[in-house]
Amino acid sequence: MIFLSRIAMIVGTSCLLAGLAQANPTEVQVWHTLTSVNKSEFEKIARQFNSEQSDVKVVLKGFDHQAALRAQATAAMTAPGAGKPNLVQIEDNRSPELIAQHKNIVPLYDLLKRYPIADLNWFLPQTTGFMRDAQGRLMAFPYMAEIPVMFYNVEGYQKAGLDAAKPARTWPELQNHLLALRDKAHYDCPLGISQQVNTHLENLAPINNAVYVTPANGLDSKAKQQPELNLADPIFMRHMSIMVSWKRSELLTQHSNGTEADALFAKNKCAVVTTTSGALGQMLDARGLKFGMAPLPFYDQVGPKAGAPFVSGGALWAVSGHTKEAEKATVAFLEYLSKPVVAANWHQRTGYLPLTDAAFRAANVSLYDKVPGIRLLVDSMRTVKDQNSRGFRARNYHSIEPILIRQFDAALSGNTPPVAALTMALDESRPLMHDPALAKTAPAARKK
Repeated sequence: MIFLSRIAMIVGTSCLLAGLAQANPTEVQVWHTLTSVNKSEFEKIARQFNSEQSDVKVVLKGFDHQAALRAQATAAMTAPGAGKPNLVQIEDNRSPELIAQHKNIVPLYDLLKRYPIADLNWFLPQTTGFMRDAQGRLMAFPYMAEIPVMFYNVEGYQKAGLDAAKPARTWPELQNHLLALRDKAHYDCPLGISQQVNTHLENLAPINNAVYVTPANGLDSKAKQQPELNLADPIFMRHMSIMVSWKRSELLTQHSNGTEADALFAKNKCAVVTTTSGALGQMLDARGLKFGMAPLPFYDQVGPKAGAPFVSGGALWAVSGHTKEAEKATVAFLEYLSKPVVAANWHQRTGYLPLTDAAFRAANVSLYDKVPGIRLLVDSMRTVKDQNSRGFRARNYHSIEPILIRQFDAALSGNTPPVAALTMALDESRPLMHDPALAKTAPAARKK
């Protein structure tokens, strides 16, 4: 029986590895900016892949942030000889078509056309718009796809006399919960905010059935109207004013476009945190932490039902200029990442969305049961058809995001009135969206 099992394993090995056998394995360099638990999980998967076959060797190289990765990748791509990566992790810049047009990039749809992966049914074909072009073709491997979420401390809820099985669905309801967490559970940090532009500006729009960029979230290529951020919409003014009031009343005590609030929540310093699903691994790794996950709240005064959030995050982009053998080896690794068991484990250990339906079905139910709300949250993304949730396009967004961060901070610090902060952010971002010559150097991206 053992012998037959080994034969079956050999027969089941990917056909992409056929013909790659040689004295030395084909090396595939993958450059990334993952940190903490997510980095450890990725390293574990690479080691597993390398140990299960001998034809391809994956070598990972980590960077502190996107700016460092891009700088070294650019230097490697322009230098003669070997040394350039095969795959690079690039965070969503809201203009992936421009990345795909770069001479040193091979769009994923082109690579898979030459070396197809069998039975690759994407989990979110309708919401992977952040990595698709106008023809619906996938430009990169959406390995770090994530959505905004709310984590809440189960024991903190119980101590405050709240029902831990019923997290807040609306922002007014969350305010009542935060008051109880402050006054009854005695949290100095009832609410913390991580990745504030993603969770409290970008996704405020689709969750409340509005657009973030006018017109049509920048997805209408035939639109004659110049695109601009929809920050003049009353939903943004209402939300920013409420966040300022929470800051003054010490319901909100930690906020940034980084992940500092995630660490405070993991240490039971903050009772609730709004962040992205990619923080799940850090929470699971925190000793003794009992928590639940829920969608970001919405304003029921605006509409009776919440819309779906944007799917965003990072992706693995294929680099051009490699041999056919190297390209085959690269796709062999991507195929391994797509295997149901491998992809399911990655999803459940990191919080990134499952790559395929098979990965979702292969997920460990006991882990879903361990974290209240996570299965319902992920399952709800399978049937998203909201037009406002398909993603958005914004030229030079890497230069616009620092403006949004600065004005968000200015409003919450009390230095600028909320409406004035939004107006200034809109005025500063408008020329960047209209004139490509005004783009600035991309800042260091947040860590994951």
